Amino acid sequence: MRRQFYFVAGVWLLLATVTSGRAAESGRNQPADAQTLIREAVQAELNADQNDHSRWRYRDEQRELNDSVSIVVQTDQGSVKRLIARGGRPLSADEARQEDDRLNRFIHDPAKLARQRRDGEQDDKNARDLLSMLPDAFLWSVERYSSTAVTLHFEPNPNFHPPTLQSRVFAVMNGTVILDKTQHRIMTMSGRLTEDVTFGYGFFGRLKEGGTFRVERRQLAPGLWQITETHVNIDGKALLFKNIGQQQDELQTDFTLVPGGTTLEQAVVLSRP
Repeated sequence: MRRQFYFVAGVWLLLATVTSGRAAESGRNQPADAQTLIREAVQAELNADQNDHSRWRYRDEQRELNDSVSIVVQTDQGSVKRLIARGGRPLSADEARQEDDRLNRFIHDPAKLARQRRDGEQDDKNARDLLSMLPDAFLWSVERYSSTAVTLHFEPNPNFHPPTLQSRVFAVMNGTVILDKTQHRIMTMSGRLTEDVTFGYGFFGRLKEGGTFRVERRQLAPGLWQITETHVNIDGKALLFKNIGQQQDELQTDFTLVPGGTTLEQAVVLSRP
């Protein structure tokens, strides 16, 4: 699913619209069944993922403790990610040469490529499984609507029994989802943890109440959607006594389609700024 929806540090990152006063006052064309809307959106996302074979080059900016900027290039054989700036400054000439060497070693290392592929496949499976649970994991209602978008609100469904450790977070999460009305695609998803989440009675992990996330997705070409922003503010404990602080602000910009058949060697060249 190529980063459409996934967990980071035990928290699912799933995945602002303009509503006119006229639309808010009018009852015409108001969606009557929020559950149907979210089911249609989930199915649209699953169908699109199955049929979307696009590959992209984009700029990835992570605004965290050590700010970094990278260029990512996707291919059918895997992806390369070149660091081009760190701590607010471009890499030096020597650092850039080291990054070139690292990438060339990576694309000729079958074990690392295989690991990247396995990790990607597992992320995709987790994402599809979690996405498929959305309609039943929450109670849905229409919050507002316009001629182009629908905003849904979700609260935990007390009758939903999480089948996996990851999906337990659904039981203490509420928030909103903004859907594109025409294509039934998810534009924005934001949520908040309303209680602490514990794993293994707290010995193996705890995510603190009040943690938030927001994921923004946009259409980059007809029918082709990608994540463009990820914002996470989560605190907790994981792996026994190791504290975690997931403060993430990630922006993805400057998307361009990568031609089919692009090799990893060509991707290394394309990743240069």
